[in-house]
Amino acid sequence: MGADVAASAAGRTRVHLISLGCPKNRVDSEVMVGQLQTGPYTLVDEPGDAEVIVVNTCSFIQPATEESIDTVLEMARFKAAGSAQKLVVTGCMVQRYGRSLESEMPEVDAFLGTGEYHRLREVLESRDSQAPKTHVDVPLYLADELSPRVNSWSKASAYLKISEGCDHRCAFCIIPTLRGDLRSRRIPSLVEEARALAEQGVVELNLVSQDSTAYGRDLKDGTGLGDLMQRLSDIDGIRWIRLHYAYPHGLPAGLLDQLANNPKVVPYLDIPLQHAAGPVLRAMRRGVTREGQERILDRVRKAVPGISLRTTFIVGFPGETDEDFAVLSDFVSSQRFDHVGVFTYFQEDGTPAASLPGQVDEKVKKQRQKQLMKLQKGIVKRRLKALVGQQVDVLVEGTAPESALLLRGRTATQAPEVDGQVYVQRAPEDVRVGQIRPLRVTQVGDYDLVGEIVG
Repeated sequence: MGADVAASAAGRTRVHLISLGCPKNRVDSEVMVGQLQTGPYTLVDEPGDAEVIVVNTCSFIQPATEESIDTVLEMARFKAAGSAQKLVVTGCMVQRYGRSLESEMPEVDAFLGTGEYHRLREVLESRDSQAPKTHVDVPLYLADELSPRVNSWSKASAYLKISEGCDHRCAFCIIPTLRGDLRSRRIPSLVEEARALAEQGVVELNLVSQDSTAYGRDLKDGTGLGDLMQRLSDIDGIRWIRLHYAYPHGLPAGLLDQLANNPKVVPYLDIPLQHAAGPVLRAMRRGVTREGQERILDRVRKAVPGISLRTTFIVGFPGETDEDFAVLSDFVSSQRFDHVGVFTYFQEDGTPAASLPGQVDEKVKKQRQKQLMKLQKGIVKRRLKALVGQQVDVLVEGTAPESALLLRGRTATQAPEVDGQVYVQRAPEDVRVGQIRPLRVTQVGDYDLVGEIVG
């Protein structure tokens, strides 16, 4: 996780923090950084310069767990070499495996689960040699506007976590085990945090959670997405508001009204569908059919003409046949989503799907993933080609990593990290990070756009 690092002052402990996994995890990491910056700590960019190393782990699927383990072991080498004195591991992998990690990773000084990361400073500053090494309990903690936080993503864009946990029990998903049940934040709390971000120069808010559609249901007082989005849009400086991870069930009318009528709420919806074939959806415990999903998508598109839709699918779920995959392919072809992510199923211990019969061969999974992404790539390319010569608004985010001579940005239909970006050629001298400027598209790639600022 990047940070602007000042020279370490005398008496301040140098800390290097690595954040793995999803944007929700990134927000947790930002809260931990905020805690540290209220104390005698200084962030450093290189682990070799750190006295304390913190790894915030992911464990959603097997590859994420493997990456987390590899990262911890890599950071342990700095401790073995004597440059770092403490190594702390936090997050989902700790929540999932608990105290069993102590024997597997004796190099680690402390483990904090997903409901305990707010105790990082307490653990670092403890002098009790008899204190427990692992801190894991039922996840209940929910950061709020009083939790110090350092935005690490972009000067112009930030993630805003609106709730934690999930009440759904999909057969393939371990999130309820890792994050607990749904816990929504109150609107005034979110507004205060968003206002603070706006004062730092943030113009785009990306609302994230495990299940954004369910936001407010647990509060049982009428709190919902429509009211939240309206209140956030009233904040001076906020220009774009984007919703991620909207479970397809029960999309509230207030959300669709905001998408259709609020100029600050971008016409974009991330709505993970996971599959389209009836037998697979039933085995996944999604509680919906292909026809039901088509009705939902039709409702969204009628309410918000021209909306950009992102979704994700899992291929190779236990029992998925060639016929099931053909149904999914037909669904993708007919729906023509703007953005699609395709994941292969992993047999995750602790999930109902792990014990299902009909586990699919890994080679078949990868073939299906490749085939579906090839289909989607053709859909996207035809859509992007139609934009050549058109004018779109672009949020300027900085220089492109490929060349300092190019600026990079995103349109309202491109979410950070997952949907491609825009490269700006021959930008006027007055262009600044955080501006939203009109751009004429001149070229397209597989997922990216190239263009010139207009005016």
